[in-house]
Amino acid sequence: MDVLPGAWRRTAAGAGLLSPDGRVAPTIFAEMSAAAARTESVNLGQGFPDEDGPAAVLEAARDAIAQGANQYPPGRGIPDLLAAISEHQRRFYGLDVDPDTEILVTAGATEALTATLLALIDGPDDEVVVFEPYYDSYAAAVALAGARLRTVPLRRPDFQPDLDELAAVVGERTRLILVNDPHNPTGAVFTPEVQAELVRLATLHDAVIVTDEVYEHLSFHSPHVPIATLPGAAERTLTISSAGKTFSTTGWKIGWVHGPAALITAVLTVKQFLTYVNGSAFQPAIAVGLRLPDAYFHDAAATMQHKHRLLGDALRAAGFDVFAPQGGYFTVADATALGGADAAAFCRALPERVGVAAIPISAFVTPENQQPYAGLVRLAACKRVEVLEEAGRRLSGLR
Repeated sequence: MDVLPGAWRRTAAGAGLLSPDGRVAPTIFAEMSAAAARTESVNLGQGFPDEDGPAAVLEAARDAIAQGANQYPPGRGIPDLLAAISEHQRRFYGLDVDPDTEILVTAGATEALTATLLALIDGPDDEVVVFEPYYDSYAAAVALAGARLRTVPLRRPDFQPDLDELAAVVGERTRLILVNDPHNPTGAVFTPEVQAELVRLATLHDAVIVTDEVYEHLSFHSPHVPIATLPGAAERTLTISSAGKTFSTTGWKIGWVHGPAALITAVLTVKQFLTYVNGSAFQPAIAVGLRLPDAYFHDAAATMQHKHRLLGDALRAAGFDVFAPQGGYFTVADATALGGADAAAFCRALPERVGVAAIPISAFVTPENQQPYAGLVRLAACKRVEVLEEAGRRLSGLR
């Protein structure tokens, strides 16, 4: 029996969400994690930390449960978290955000993104521009919204877009430009020239900029610069972030989106029919986290950069060509010299060969654009130092 409606089948197939026989395709993340468990491999595939976040944040969640924060919170989020997000944006970026009308708390950044697309896409003629490789939920959310996905390639070694190619893709049908910075999976941080061109093109074509900034506090070489801080950008930008990466609480699923009040109201209209509300006891805890001293945020970035260096050194010693990230959780490496010109096949064999799991960059690329990324793999550095060291020992077996 065909259980998928025709419209969803067409959009899902176009986004690469169906297997060749028409079934809903399992994600490469689930496949690699299952292989890691089966082979007792070090799992550097999925991007979640294996250490808990700051004690003050965890304790605040326990206190909130004990004090009865166990029922539905307000639809936009609890007032203290809304205030903390507003304070955070002013403290780090000089942005003035009204906590009552310009912020919405969501079930992680993924819901914020999906609700935004569902709210702002008008129909199949609308286009959403993304940078490729892209986080895998982007194509799924665009398909759900019924829009057309347009991609702009990020090419090695620095994974910055060509501005002429960007200008050629953004046009009169562009409804949204989706920007992930720092970028997953490449670890790139976009240059000021790229950011300025994004604002220019969005203004020229009256498009909305949607930014995914979940790695905002994991930028290694310079402070993160939200696009909303650029001249002329705030009135057409929806800024998305979350607590999971900053505070090592990925399972709590506390995210947020802020921007012009009218756009936030539109997103709320959709969000209330998705999860309605979420994370009642976790919201006050994340408010505590956002108010931690500057030293916490500085140390988090420094620690993650150190882990990337450990992982990068191990990969180079094993024979990979490594692209050092500028931010985020992930290191990208080229496995071609190790017989990994087909990175998907290489990653599927890796757990059995040496007991390490990784993800091919091809999982983040549309089917027609695979070739430039064919030998690239993504590995998560957000693990304990001893786990990364063990992964390095195992990877040395590839030599």
